[in-house]
Amino acid sequence: QRFQSEAVPYLDALYNFAVRMTGDVDDAGDLVQETYMKAWRFFDSFTSGTNCKAWLFRILKNTYINRYRKASREPDTVDYDEIQHCVHLLRSDRADANDLQESYFNGLLGDEITVAMKRLPTDFRSVVMLCDVEGLTYEEIAQAVGCPIGTVRSRLHRGRKLLRAQLTSYARTHGFLGATHALALD
Repeated sequence: QRFQSEAVPYLDALYNFAVRMTGDVDDAGDLVQETYMKAWRFFDSFTSGTNCKAWLFRILKNTYINRYRKASREPDTVDYDEIQHCVHLLRSDRADANDLQESYFNGLLGDEITVAMKRLPTDFRSVVMLCDVEGLTYEEIAQAVGCPIGTVRSRLHRGRKLLRAQLTSYARTHGFLGATHALALD
């Protein structure tokens, strides 16, 4: 019951973060499921009254990194982009709930923004997403990623700076930057 009341309320926030980290709703679901399995298994080591949300985000981030490292060591994997045209031929014409979810999450950010976020190093991407997308405080982010608040601030600043550099022309094209502000960024 304690797990139910302390950990489960953060399921949606973890899932949204996982979708943005993985870029795939199925992988995000698997990642969140694995996170909650680990949290359940080690819940006796969680100190009641501390920040459960940050603890869960830390488990999720570490699980994601471990999966990424494992996948990068695995040979003979097929890149989805290489076979994407075949997948569309095999899909049926009926609507699929996963496709609707994917369309919804991909529509939250423009393609250019999504690509720019994916180009960020994982440490910067995690901090930017936890702060700017999930709305966590610096303290919660520090607990989630396991580093000091000063490192969180530094990574957030550097991550935003990298995003700004990647997205300046996108911002100009879409009218987010006036001529005066654009000159200041160049």
